[in-house]
Amino acid sequence: MTHRAPPLHAMLQGLIASPSVSSVSPAFDQGNLAVIEILAGWLDGMGFQCEIIPLPQHPGKANLIATLGSGPGGLVLAGHTDTVPCDPERWQSDPFKLIERDQRLYGLGTADMKSFLGLAIEAARHINAADLQQPLIILATADEESSMDGARELVRLGKPRARFAVIGEPTSMVPIHAHKGMMMEAIRITGQSGHSSNPALGNNALLGMYKVLGNLIDWQQELADKYRDPIFDVPVPTLNLGHIHGGDNPNRICGHCELHIDLRPLPSMNIPELQGLLQQRLQTVLAQTGLELAIRHLMPGTPAMATPRQSEIVQAAEKLTGHTAEAAAYSTEAPYLNHLGMETIVLGPGHIAQAHQPDEYLEQAAIKPMLGVLTHLIEKFCLRPAG
Repeated sequence: MTHRAPPLHAMLQGLIASPSVSSVSPAFDQGNLAVIEILAGWLDGMGFQCEIIPLPQHPGKANLIATLGSGPGGLVLAGHTDTVPCDPERWQSDPFKLIERDQRLYGLGTADMKSFLGLAIEAARHINAADLQQPLIILATADEESSMDGARELVRLGKPRARFAVIGEPTSMVPIHAHKGMMMEAIRITGQSGHSSNPALGNNALLGMYKVLGNLIDWQQELADKYRDPIFDVPVPTLNLGHIHGGDNPNRICGHCELHIDLRPLPSMNIPELQGLLQQRLQTVLAQTGLELAIRHLMPGTPAMATPRQSEIVQAAEKLTGHTAEAAAYSTEAPYLNHLGMETIVLGPGHIAQAHQPDEYLEQAAIKPMLGVLTHLIEKFCLRPAG
């Protein structure tokens, strides 16, 4: 249903009040369709052509592509509509109610990153489609905080198409032109349980995992020796041993053990190749043990992103913000938009330290400067002739 977009504060209130948690745990996972329909109603009322794209296999979840104007080129302002789960008892106020306190706006998604979608709409509020030389697209996605399936669906469909894109994650208004990728794997070893009084009665999966852990620690060092990129604060790929569980009782030989790892590759590294190398290494380690190895992807893997510093969008963002573009260790939907042919940066209000925290907030002082940056980017890339 079409509604006139309310003032910015009311938009932020409506977005925060619509829960849209995404999680790899079904117990916490929710849909985002209510948020998508709110945004589509506002943007339709402003003359945007709105396309709601349901996610296959994800009932109640969808992306939104809202387009003003037509033609090649143009600018995408993108944000994800989902949030991480929260612990309401650890908040000083209701996470799903926008609260003003200490010159800050508190609420789940204020920094990461529903507020950016409201700011993008506010920056576009007074634009006349007839004045556009190139299209303006506002993109809202699903499941960035869990599977990246919203962005993957856009790649599968091959849309939207534009020349430049800004993803409004919280960067303290520092342009991010590159970030590491993300690869999460579950390594499961299955042995044979038995009475602990006689090791010959079973095959201990924990002993096999001991070999695997040593090999992974060696691999981390090998990757650090081979790959290095000084644009990152941590200039090497990292491998984190994040979760382990095995067995059920001290007087039983451990019959199974599972380890979860997180690997953050640099832009020069290929995730399928890394996954294949991991499989090969661990099969070799366990070849003579009689233990069974199974590796599954906890997520398909998100590649690293790198947009050249000489890109027009990077240079424009540096000039408007007064900050030199940087590289980040976290991951976003940027590589998927780059895959669609856009030169992409990550740039938004709020601080990354506020993301995923109780009492998440956005400094009110960041709103006006961010609106100014977005207004100038729209003017440069949509209201002026291409080139």
